[in-house]
This record gives sequence, C-alpha cells and structure tokens, in this order.
Amino acid sequence: MKKIFLLKVVAVAMLGTVQAHAEENIAGETLYKNVCKNCHGPTARGMASFPKLSGNTAEFLEMRLKQYRAGEKLGPNTALMQPVAAVLSDEEIVAVSAYISTSFK
Repeated sequence: MKKIFLLKVVAVAMLGTVQAHAEENIAGETLYKNVCKNCHGPTARGMASFPKLSGNTAEFLEMRLKQYRAGEKLGPNTALMQPVAAVLSDEEIVAVSAYISTSFK
C-alpha cells in the first residue's frame, strides 16, 4: 500500500516537472519568435552583423543576457542588445536560453 502511494506521489511530481518544462519551452519559443528572430534569424544562425546563437549552451546565453541587462559592454551590438535584455525577467532569460540551446543545433 505504501509503495502504491509513493509511486503516485512520484508520478504527480514528474508530471508537474514535465508541464513546467513544456510551459518554459513555449515561453522561450514565443520570446525568440517575437523578438530574437528579427536579428538572429529564424534558426538562430545569425544575420548580417548579428551573431549566431545556435550551438551555445543555455548557461552561456543566460550569462550574456544577464551581462547585457546589467549594462556591461560586450561588443559592437551592445547598444542594440542592452535595451532588449533590460526588460527581460530572470525567468524569461532562462526560458529563451533553454529554447535556443535545445532547438537550434
């Protein structure tokens, strides 16, 4: 009886985690398609002077977005990226970084 209860608890916890990841992925995809795609391209391979994002880890992308948000100068596109990153929450940064790192190889 205890095993069945424990299995149910684990199953519910796992479903909650899966649902949270799905919601994060949708949020990241929406953000990428509505904002990032305009400069970095539909497959995150970069366009013109805008760098390629595909192939980077989520941790790297999160770090960069947080640096831009903090006002750090990182390169020639800093003036374009700072206002974009400035309005992103921590959750949005995590979501879009995860989406990019897993969707575009």
